[in-house]
Amino acid sequence: MNEDTFNMSVRKFLKSFGLHGQREIEQAVAKAMASRTISGAETFPATITLQIAGLKLDAEFKGEIALQ
Repeated sequence: MNEDTFNMSVRKFLKSFGLHGQREIEQAVAKAMASRTISGAETFPATITLQIAGLKLDAEFKGEIALQ
C-alpha cells in the first residue's frame, strides 16, 4: 500500500463529501425557509453514515445543525 496515495484519496473523498454535503444542507434549509416549513431558529439532529462495502465498514456519526 502506498500511504501517500491512500491518504490523498481519503482526503479527496472527504473534501468532496464536505462540499457536496454542505450544499445539500444549504439547499434543504433554503427550501424549507421558502416554504415556511421552518422558522430559521431550529437546531436539527443530523446523522452521517459512512459505508465501504469492500472493507465491511459501517460507521455512524451524529451531530447537530444549528440555524441560529
